[in-house]
Amino acid sequence: MTIPGFPIYRPRRLRQSPALRRLVAETHLNVDQLILPLFARFGKGVRRPIEAMPGVFQLSPDEVVREAARAQAAGVPAILLFGVPDRKDARASGAYAKNGIVQQTVRLLKKELPPLLVITDVCLCEYMEHGHCGIVSSGKILNDPSLKLLARTAASHAEAGADIVAPSDMMDGRVAAIRAALDENGFTDTPIMSYAAKFASAFYGPFREAAESAPKFGDRRSYQMDAANANEVLREVALDIREGADIVMVKPALAYLDLIHRVKTEFGYPTAAYSVSAEHAMIKAAGARGWIDERAVTLESLLAMRRAGADILITYAATDVAKWLK
Repeated sequence: MTIPGFPIYRPRRLRQSPALRRLVAETHLNVDQLILPLFARFGKGVRRPIEAMPGVFQLSPDEVVREAARAQAAGVPAILLFGVPDRKDARASGAYAKNGIVQQTVRLLKKELPPLLVITDVCLCEYMEHGHCGIVSSGKILNDPSLKLLARTAASHAEAGADIVAPSDMMDGRVAAIRAALDENGFTDTPIMSYAAKFASAFYGPFREAAESAPKFGDRRSYQMDAANANEVLREVALDIREGADIVMVKPALAYLDLIHRVKTEFGYPTAAYSVSAEHAMIKAAGARGWIDERAVTLESLLAMRRAGADILITYAATDVAKWLK
């Protein structure tokens, strides 16, 4: 490509007005790309603030519906639902209980807000007494026995009415196990949005409070990905696609923009970026102190994810972003 030099070529010509800048913008933010994460817990009229995540709450099912309705009214098309149970055990029985917190909330959401896309996080950590994402024996997280519980959980979410199930556990083979369980139970049309490249990240800190899911021993580095590895991401994503994932995700987002780009370029699949709890908390904290413009930094961050290749943006600021975009 040959580009003429100054003064023939003046890039500033196309920056002279907002209308011109919009006309030639290469990347766009749109409300249709947004997903709002919400945390459900048992009760009624419950709005328990999460200290480390300003503006985010643990909500009873009725309050989840109220929060989701506000997001939907602003234009947000989808929510990602997490459950916070009252009791935990060694088999994560609350994760797949017919009247579990996620199952109850999904049924209410589909009754009250039928057009809203309800995506459910499929994991065991919130429901396990030890806080890990699989069955534990002698201090070791067991992969294959955990797959049955994950598949059972996903099927129970679909039965309750979930539009999409999203496994976040990072057990090997879980997408295939979930796809098989969905198909066997008549949910062949239920898509899987896989947390295909989920890293063992320090950026999850505030989420531990939100989901009450901190592990009681050790850490999650034996199953979540090492931040040093990029080529491994392509192998992980390829495996999940081969096993039946319909949408793939990179989590966290901002520190992994290079990998969002590589995943989208390599596979061309619908690709989600999860702007995680610490990304939200840092922006909110700095904005509250007047150190940054919260709105401008949030929008610029999400634009960077889109520019890297993300088609879908999961963000705790989704409702605000939808209003700003209008």
